[in-house]
Amino acid sequence: MSKAEMSLVDPMWELIDPVPDVRALFLQFNSTFFDEKLSSVEVRWSPRMTLCAGLCCYEGRGGLCSIRLSEPLLKLRPRSDLVETLLHEMIHAFLFVTQNDRDREGHGPNFQFHMRRINALAGTRITIYHTFHDEVANYQNHWWRCTGPCQQRPPFFGYVKRAMNRAPGPNDTWWSQHQATCSGRFVKIKEPERSNKSTTRKREVKDQASSLSAPTKKPYADIRTFLAASTGEPSGSKSEVAVGSAASQKLSSSDRHLPDSSQYRWPEPDRGHILGGNRAPGFSCLLDSTTTSKPSQSREPSPINSIVSNPNTADSDQPVFCPVCSVSVTFSEINEHLDLCISMDRDL
Repeated sequence: MSKAEMSLVDPMWELIDPVPDVRALFLQFNSTFFDEKLSSVEVRWSPRMTLCAGLCCYEGRGGLCSIRLSEPLLKLRPRSDLVETLLHEMIHAFLFVTQNDRDREGHGPNFQFHMRRINALAGTRITIYHTFHDEVANYQNHWWRCTGPCQQRPPFFGYVKRAMNRAPGPNDTWWSQHQATCSGRFVKIKEPERSNKSTTRKREVKDQASSLSAPTKKPYADIRTFLAASTGEPSGSKSEVAVGSAASQKLSSSDRHLPDSSQYRWPEPDRGHILGGNRAPGFSCLLDSTTTSKPSQSREPSPINSIVSNPNTADSDQPVFCPVCSVSVTFSEINEHLDLCISMDRDL
């Protein structure tokens, strides 16, 4: 048997197309059974409709209507129930578009004519009412029961069962009749268990916070282990050096030769400056003492060099010796005397 000869509710369709596209089925059925008269009708899933499997909603006078299929109910049923429910609601939409028939509950001769016609052509079993009682009861987790005399009357015996937590009240169409014939009130007797989503969420946040605050192991080696290995001392919590101990004195004595950046001073505009800090002649603060050789001969600074290197400390009337002729001359006249001595040496 080919796909064209197969019934629309044949069990093979459960293997060929178990989850069909509702819109594609609607377009196919509109072309096959309704002569393209339902082009202005839309079909969509309803995620909250739990009382009936399908519903045809009429919108406006121009033939606009929409078919809503219950996603919670039909997802629990086989594919054939989806096909028959869709065809059932399409018959209602066809009668509304062609005859302006707005009676949703009316399943008169016109409805039954098209129902039998499609069942004969497609091999379906379209019925007047949907019988999804078990699925509807599965979602009706909120129960109320009246405390008055109506709890002894069939067929409901005072029970009101709903999928949403909405207590019976004046918004119900039967409420005024119940108030007139029964003096009882509705008391809730059943509801679904509350999920501890908030508690679970708080626990997850707390676990994430504790994992972030927990110390993580560093991927690199600890420098204290390296220092302990080089000095021969065991590594441990006693890694600090006490102030005043021999180790600290050894460190401080070795650090005397290191330049101190905090003691650095910029030179004044009219002064000279010695790079590397104040050190003995022949030594540099920038080089290690092991790589700097001491001068072979120590030169004794002459009086004129000590005075010239510190001009602010010299008095203008202080006598100094000329380095050329060794004559005592005042400091204020030393420059003129040096020029005279140098010119005389050149003449000689």
